[in-house]
Amino acid sequence: MNILDKTKHIVALIAFSILLNACDSYIEEDVFSNITAENFLTEDTADQLIVGLYTSMRGVYNNHNYQFAGTDVFTSQGEVFSFSAENDYNSFNAPQSNGLWNANYNVISKANTAINRFEIEVDWSEGRLDEKAYGIAQARALRAMSFFYLAQQFGGVVLDLEEPQSIRNNYTRSTEEETYSLIISELEAAIPDLQADPETGRISKRAAQHVLAEVYLTRAYKSFAGSNDFQTAADLAEQAIGSYDIRSQMFDQLFAYDNQVNPEILFAAQWGNTGFVQDRGNNKHSLFMTGVEQLPGISRNNPYGKTGSNLMPTPYFYSLFEDNDTREEVTVHRVLYADEAGFSVGTDEIAVGDTIVYFPKETIDMTELVDKLDRYWVYQPDQYLFGRPDEVGEVNYKYEVNPMFTNFPIFKKFDDEIFQEEGLGARDTYVYRIAGTHLLAAEAYLGAGNETQALFHINRVRERATGVADHYATIDLDTILAERALELAGEENRWAVLKRMGKLEERIGLYNPHVIDHGAFDATKHLLRPIPIKELEISPETMTQNPGY
Repeated sequence: MNILDKTKHIVALIAFSILLNACDSYIEEDVFSNITAENFLTEDTADQLIVGLYTSMRGVYNNHNYQFAGTDVFTSQGEVFSFSAENDYNSFNAPQSNGLWNANYNVISKANTAINRFEIEVDWSEGRLDEKAYGIAQARALRAMSFFYLAQQFGGVVLDLEEPQSIRNNYTRSTEEETYSLIISELEAAIPDLQADPETGRISKRAAQHVLAEVYLTRAYKSFAGSNDFQTAADLAEQAIGSYDIRSQMFDQLFAYDNQVNPEILFAAQWGNTGFVQDRGNNKHSLFMTGVEQLPGISRNNPYGKTGSNLMPTPYFYSLFEDNDTREEVTVHRVLYADEAGFSVGTDEIAVGDTIVYFPKETIDMTELVDKLDRYWVYQPDQYLFGRPDEVGEVNYKYEVNPMFTNFPIFKKFDDEIFQEEGLGARDTYVYRIAGTHLLAAEAYLGAGNETQALFHINRVRERATGVADHYATIDLDTILAERALELAGEENRWAVLKRMGKLEERIGLYNPHVIDHGAFDATKHLLRPIPIKELEISPETMTQNPGY
C-alpha cells in the first residue's frame, strides 16, 4: 500500500487535519471513531503527522509561480507586443500575497509541528526509536526542501523552526548565507535516517541526496560558497544515481500513464486516480495549453487537457529538438485530432480522428497541402505568436481564426487520463528523477574542472533520447541548459536554474520574444522576487523587502 492509499484509508488523518486546521477536503467527511485530538498521538498513529505533511506538499508542486515565466524556454501567450509583468519584468511589483511563499511556509509550519510532537508528545518504546528517527528525518528533509524553494526565489528568508503556537509580529529574515547553511545542515542530518527504498510517495535517501547536491551546486556560484561545493555536489549526485541506468527504459515509457511508479523517479507528488474527485488535484495537464475545446471537433472533455496558465514555449524551445530526438514526440502535440463528431464545416462533417490542427516541425511549402487546408489549420513555426495560419486559395473556412488564443504545439508529457478542469488531474508530478540528477552531475563536474565526467553524464542523457553515444565532444553551461530544456521542460524550475548559472539576463535577451521586444529586466532587482506585502504588514518593524521593490 503506498502513501496515497494510507491517506485515504486511515481515519486518523482526519483528526490530524482538524488538529492542524488543514483545509483539505478530507475534513468534510463524517468521522465514526473515538479518536480525538487529545488521544491521537501514539506510536501507532504518529506517522499520520508525516502522511499529512506529504499531503501539504501537493500545494508546493501545484504552484508554478516564478518557475517558468520570463525564461528562455517559456514566455507569455500572446503576440510579442503584449505585456506580462512576470514574464517581461515590466512593472513587476510586490504582490499582496504569493502562493509559492504560502505553500512552502505551510509545509514548514506543519513540519515544525510534526518534529515537535515526535520529540515531546509521543511516548516511544525502546524498540520503535527507529520509527521516531525516520519520521523526524522525513519532516526535516521536506522542511529543508521548502526552505530551498524559498531561498532560490527570495534569497534569505525567515528560518522559523518552532511549532506555531501563538500570533507573532516580529518575524525576521536570515541572510542568504545563513539560509543555505541551515538547508544543508537539515538535509545532512536527515539523510542517515531516511530509507533507501521507502514506500511509494515518501522521500528517500537518494532523493534527499539529489536535493542536497542541488543545494551545494547552487551555493557553489555564490560569494559565500564553500571551497569544495562543486565536487561535493558531484559526489552527492553520483550517490543519488547509484547503479540505475536510465537507458533501461525509453523516454516514452517514462511518461506512460500506466508507468508512473518506476525506478527512475526519485520523488513524486501523488494524486489519486481512484475516480473520486476529492482524490484529484494535479494541474500539470493545464500548463502550456491553449483553449483547444473551442476548436470544432474537440470536446470540453478532450484528451489534451484544460488550459490553466497563460504560458507557452518559446520558438527557441521548439528549435532545440533534432530529428532523431525521441523526446519531441513525447513532449509536445504537433497534431490535434477531433474527439467529437457532429460538427459540420461547410459541406464536410468532422469525424472522430480527423486532423484539426497541424504544426509542422519545419517551415513547409503550403502548396503541397492545398488539398488538406479545407480540413484543418496549419501553423508554421514562425506563426506561433501570431495566431494566423498560412492562406492558400481564396475560400477556406480555416481562415476564420479564433482570436481568443494563440496557437502553438501544446504540451503532451503531462497529459492526464483523469481530469476535471485545470486543477483536478490525477497524474503524479515527477519532482526529481535520475536523468535530472545526471544533468546536475554534469554541471557540478564542469564547475569542479572535470570535463570528462561532465561529458559522461550529459551524454548518458542524450544517448537515451537519440541512441547516439558520445554526442557531445565539448561541454559548457549553454550545452547543459539546452539539454535540460529538452529533458526536463516543465519539470525543472527553469528560472532558478538560469539564475544559478548566472545566465538569466543573457538568455532571456536572446530567446524570450516578449523580453526582446520590450523587456525591462534589471539585474539589481529582478534576481530576487518581492517579499509579499502581507508579510511586511504582519511584522512591520522586523521584515525587510528585497531591493527595488
